[in-house]
Amino acid sequence: MWPVDMIADILERAAEKASLPFPVHIHMLQHRTGYYLVNRGIDTRTIQSYLGHKNIEHTVRYT
Repeated sequence: MWPVDMIADILERAAEKASLPFPVHIHMLQHRTGYYLVNRGIDTRTIQSYLGHKNIEHTVRYT
């Protein structure tokens, strides 16, 4: 199992135990990280690189 798969599994189990009313997936962490970095003043190209986006259009949604 890849590390990201392990993290996804832990996240899903934690959401179940917390009885959240919606499904939780690892991609939600990526979105939250993007918004967090924008709010901290990090430039878009740096965020693009950090999140692994090939297309800048996928990153600018956070701005």
